[in-house]
Amino acid sequence: MPDTNDQDSAIAFGPFRLFAKTRLLEKDGAPVHLGGRALDILVFLAERAGEVVDKRELIRRVWADVNVDEGSLRFHITTLRKALGDPGEGSRYVVNVPGRGYCFTAALLRAAPSENRTSLPVASPRSLPSPLAKMIGRDDAVQRISAELVLHRFVTIVGPGGIGKTSVALAVAHGELPAFDGQVCFVDFGALRETRLVAGTIAAALGLTVNSDDPVPGLLTFLRNRRMLMVFDSCEHILDDLAPLAERIVREAGELHILATSRESFRAEGERVHRLFPLDCPPQRDGLGIADILAYPATQLFVERIAESLSEFELSEEDAPLVADICRRLDGIALAIELAAGRVNAYGIAGTASLLDSRFSLLWRGRRTAVPRHHTLSAALAWSYDLLPATESATLRGLSAFVGPFTLEAALAVASCQGIGEAEAAEAISNLLSKSLIATSPAERRLRYRLLDTTRAFVAEKLVENGEADRVARAHAEYFRDFLRDIALKSTGMQSAGGFLPYADHLPNVRAALTWSFSDGGDRTIGVDLAASAAQFFLELTLLTECYRWTQQALASLDASAVDGRNEMILQAALGVSAMFTQGNTEAVRSAFTRSLQLAQELQDLHWQLWLLRGLHIYLTRVGDFHGALGTGEQGESVARKLNDPASTLNVEWMLGVAHHLIGNQDKAVQLCESAMLHNPGSQRLNIGHLGYDDRIVALVALARGLWLTGRPDRAIEASRYTVREAELLEQPLTLGISLIWTIYVFLWVGDLANAEILIERLIDHSARHFLGPYHAVGIGQKGELLLRRGDVAAGIEHLRRSQATLYATRHRIMTTVFATALAEGLVAQNQADEALQTINDAIAEIPDHGESFDMPEMLRVKGDILARSGNAAEAESCFLDSLDLSRRQSALGWELRGAISLGRVWRGAGKAADARALLAPLVARYQEGLQTRDLVAARELLAALN
Repeated sequence: MPDTNDQDSAIAFGPFRLFAKTRLLEKDGAPVHLGGRALDILVFLAERAGEVVDKRELIRRVWADVNVDEGSLRFHITTLRKALGDPGEGSRYVVNVPGRGYCFTAALLRAAPSENRTSLPVASPRSLPSPLAKMIGRDDAVQRISAELVLHRFVTIVGPGGIGKTSVALAVAHGELPAFDGQVCFVDFGALRETRLVAGTIAAALGLTVNSDDPVPGLLTFLRNRRMLMVFDSCEHILDDLAPLAERIVREAGELHILATSRESFRAEGERVHRLFPLDCPPQRDGLGIADILAYPATQLFVERIAESLSEFELSEEDAPLVADICRRLDGIALAIELAAGRVNAYGIAGTASLLDSRFSLLWRGRRTAVPRHHTLSAALAWSYDLLPATESATLRGLSAFVGPFTLEAALAVASCQGIGEAEAAEAISNLLSKSLIATSPAERRLRYRLLDTTRAFVAEKLVENGEADRVARAHAEYFRDFLRDIALKSTGMQSAGGFLPYADHLPNVRAALTWSFSDGGDRTIGVDLAASAAQFFLELTLLTECYRWTQQALASLDASAVDGRNEMILQAALGVSAMFTQGNTEAVRSAFTRSLQLAQELQDLHWQLWLLRGLHIYLTRVGDFHGALGTGEQGESVARKLNDPASTLNVEWMLGVAHHLIGNQDKAVQLCESAMLHNPGSQRLNIGHLGYDDRIVALVALARGLWLTGRPDRAIEASRYTVREAELLEQPLTLGISLIWTIYVFLWVGDLANAEILIERLIDHSARHFLGPYHAVGIGQKGELLLRRGDVAAGIEHLRRSQATLYATRHRIMTTVFATALAEGLVAQNQADEALQTINDAIAEIPDHGESFDMPEMLRVKGDILARSGNAAEAESCFLDSLDLSRRQSALGWELRGAISLGRVWRGAGKAADARALLAPLVARYQEGLQTRDLVAARELLAALN
C-alpha cells in the first residue's frame, strides 16, 4: 500500500479518506477499488467541493484530448456512486444538477501531509491548555490512547507523579479536536481540595453556573445528548467522589468520552486503563556513543532541557555516558529529568551526576526497580529542595499555602510571616522560577505563578516538619481577607460592580483560606471577616451555593458579645441574596434582608440601605407582593434623595416603575422606565455582581411589556429585542434569564409564535445550563402556553401543570396567576368548564389588595369566556365589563381590546351588533401601530362580521 502520509494531504468525508497524489481512496481505513477515470472524477470534484462543475469541463479534465460523449461520463459517475455506497448514499456525495453538471456536496476535512488522521483547523476551547511545543518519546502512547478512546470511551492514563500524564493527555485531546468538532473540555482537579465540589468543578469547566446544592442532575441533563471529549486531570485525590460520577456520566451520556489522568485507576465500570511507563533510557553497557545515547527519549529530554537555558550547549563524548547514567538513575521520570537538567547550568554534567549519586545512593543502589515511583520523584524533589539557600527554601515552603495561581503580591505577603523581606522574597521567587520549582500561569491582567502539584505536596510536608504550617495558613487567610476587602472598598458606596471578575482565578485560594479559618485549628475571627469580604466575590461570580454556605457558617460563628455590625450586615445581605436563588423565596430570606437593613440604618449607611431595599424589592416581586415592592421603592426614593446621586435616583425610578407595572399602573410604569432605553454607562452594571441581575434590564422588560399594554405593539417588540441584546452583553446568567422570561410574553401577545418559540427554547436551555430551577419551570410553562396557541391543548396543559408544581414549591409566585390563566383556557378548550372555572377563580383569589395586579383584567376576561361557553351569558357579561373597567383604570389598552373582542362576540350572539361595534371600533381606531398583530387582526375581522 502506498505511504499515505508521504507529502500527501488526506481529504476526509464521511467514512472515506482520499489521497489525491497517491491516488488512493480508503473507507474506514481499508482501500476502495475504483477505476482510474472514476477516481479522476472524484479528485477533480473534491478539489472544487461545493461548486457545480460543467459536464464539458469535467470531460476535458478527465479525458484530456480524447473525444467522448456524455454517456461515458454518466457511466463513470454511476461507478463512482456505487463505490461510495448504495445509490442513495452515494448520491449524497455526488449530485447531478440538471442542465449544468455535477457537484460534490460532502463536508470535507483536510489533514496536513504529516498527519496520520484528519484534523480540522478548529479553535481550541478556552478550557483546553496548549500542548507542549515538543513532546519527546510519547508519540506511540498518544496514538494508542487515541485508538483506545475510540473503542472504549473511558480511558485513564495511570502512572506516577511527574511522568508526563497531563502532557500526553493534552496531546491526545488536541489530536481529537476534529473528531469531536472542537468539543473538548479540560477539567483540572489539581487545585480542588473539597471533594464535594467535584461536580461543580466539572460544571464550571463547561461554562455552567452552579446554583444548586446538587448540580449532578443538571450536569447530566446538559451532557446527555452531547458528543464531547472531557479530559479529567490530576484525579488521584478525589477518586472516591469522581469515580462514581464518571461512571454515571459514561453510562448516561452515550456520545461522551472521558480521558483521565491519575496515579491510580478509577476502578470504574467501562474504564480502560493505559499505564504510562517511564521514558526509555540507554542500557548500562560500554561502547555507547553520542548517537546511541541520544536515540533514547530520556536522554533526548535531558539534553533538550539543558539547551533551552544554555543555547550553546553541545553534548560531548565525555559527558554522554554521564547523561545516560543520570537518566537511568532518575528512572526515566520526566519531571525528575527536567529538574536535574535545570541544575547543569550551575553544576555542570559531572557535578550534577556526583550530587545525584551521593543524595540517592541508598535509594537506588542495586534495586532501583523495587522503589515506588513516587518515592523516586519525591527523592528528586528533596534533592532539588536541599540545594536551595535558606531564603529560597523558606519562601518555597510558604508558597505551598497557595492553591492554584497566585500573584507576586500574595507571595510576598505570605513570605513576610517567615521573616523574609520583600526584596529578598522577590529575588527568591525569581530564582525559584528559573530553577523550574515555580511555574508561571498566564492571565489577562498580570502574571500569575503556581507550584506544580507534586512540588506543592512535597514542600507542604516540609512546612509541617518545620512547624510553620499554622503561621503560614494564617498569613494566607489574612492576605485574602484584606485583598477582597480592598476590592470592595474601591467600589464607591456599592455603586459600581464588576470589580471582582478579573480576580476569579483567586477562587481556589479564597476557598482554602475559608476552609482553614473555620477548621478546628483555624481562627474563626479571621473566618468571619474573610466570609464578609468574600461574600460579594461569590455573588459576583454567581457562586450562590458557596456564598450561602460560608455566610451561614460565619453568622453561626458570630460572638454575640463582640459582633461587628458591618460584618453582620454584609453577611445577612449575602445570605438573603444567595438563599433567595438557591433555597427559594422563604421567610428566612425576608428575615435576612430585614435584619441587614436594620443594621444599615443603625450604621447610617445610605448606600447599603438602598442596596438592601433593592434586594427586598426583588424578593417581594418574586413572592407576588407587588404593593410591598412599591412601598420598598418609595423607601428607596427617600434614601436616594439623601444620597443626591443621579445613579441612585435612576435606580429607584426603575424600582418604582417595575412595581407600578406589576400592580397595573401601566402609564406610570412606562414613564418611570423609559430612561432605561438610554445607554447609561454609570448605571448599566449598577448591581449585577451583587443582586444577581441588572436593574436596568428589569426596567427594560417592564417597559417593553408596558408598551404593549398601553397600545404600542411595534415599540414593544423593538424594546424586547433591545432588552435581550443588552442582557447578552452583560454575560450574566440571571440577567439574561430575566430578559427572556418577560420579553417572551410580548411575542406571545402580538401573536409572533415563531420568535416566541425561539426565545422559549433558549430560556429552557439557558436555565438548564446554569441550574436556574425556577427559570426552567417558567420556560416549561411558557412552552405550555405556546402549545395551547398552536392547538396542542393536551401537551400544553401537561407543561403548565409541571411548571406550576415547581413554582409553588419554591414560592415563585410572580408567574403562578399568569400560568393559571393559561391553564384555565386550556381546560375550557377541552370542555372541562367546571375545572377551568375553579382554576381561574383560585387564581383571582390569589391576588390581594383589591385585585390590583397587571394580569387581573386578563383573568377576568378569561373567566368571562369560560362562563360564556358554559351558557352563563349574564355572568360572563359582568366579568367582561369588570375587565374593561379595570383595563381602563390601568391604562392597559391591550387588555381592553381583548376584553372588547370577547364581549363583542357575546353581544353579537345576543343580537346586539350595534353595541359591539360601538364598543370595539373606537379601540381599534386608537392604535397607530401593530395593525397586523394578532388581537388587531381579530378585532377587524369581528368588526367586518358585525357590519
